Amino acid sequence: MSEDDKGKRFLELIDEQNTLQSEIVEKLSSLIKEKWNSINKKEELESLVEKHFTITKELNSLDENNSIL
Repeated sequence: MSEDDKGKRFLELIDEQNTLQSEIVEKLSSLIKEKWNSINKKEELESLVEKHFTITKELNSLDENNSIL
């Protein structure tokens, strides 16, 4: 992958990660208001956290030569 492609992918991943972080905060806030009683929201939160982890892992792999970060 070229440095330009890595840079573009990096920016895409950062945008996705920011969106997920907002969704995670929203779900956490909602769960707290519901006193942690929503199994559906817990599952949604778990899925969001897994996606965030996957994006973070890909971000880290893009910079294996410390070239873009």
